[in-house]
Amino acid sequence: MTLNSIGLDEKNTKALAEDLNVLLANFQVYYQNLRGIHWNIKGKRFFDLHAKFEELYTDANLKVDEIAERILTLGSTPLHTFEDYTNSAKVPVGKNISEDEKAVRLIVDSLTELLKIERDILGKSDEFDDEGTNSMMSDFITEQEKTVWMMKAFLGETV
Repeated sequence: MTLNSIGLDEKNTKALAEDLNVLLANFQVYYQNLRGIHWNIKGKRFFDLHAKFEELYTDANLKVDEIAERILTLGSTPLHTFEDYTNSAKVPVGKNISEDEKAVRLIVDSLTELLKIERDILGKSDEFDDEGTNSMMSDFITEQEKTVWMMKAFLGETV
């Protein structure tokens, strides 16, 4: 086993960086979805949702940067083209969504996909003793589970 300069196995680190690039691509699509629904939301709940969507896309933008920097920390290169993002993303693409419930549903569906990816990375990072990636995934998951709960409550649904 060959260790890199931060004490992690190079082979495992490369695999985690690849998974993090998939997460990065999906977060970029999620971020763009949030921008779109922020810009296009209409209706009686406009003021509340417009502000909420801005809060969410600001947070997503920060997470994109954290993921990319973690990939760099692991010694790999983050994906950075729209082509890479669309080829790797599983998050649904929202186009021309202006209705409140459709917008919130897009968020729930997107976070559901992100959580699947993050849980997979969490398991691998735990197995590989990569506390930096593990901690990041744990924090993301905790926050996003709460957001899913809140969005589903808005829709009148339970988790």
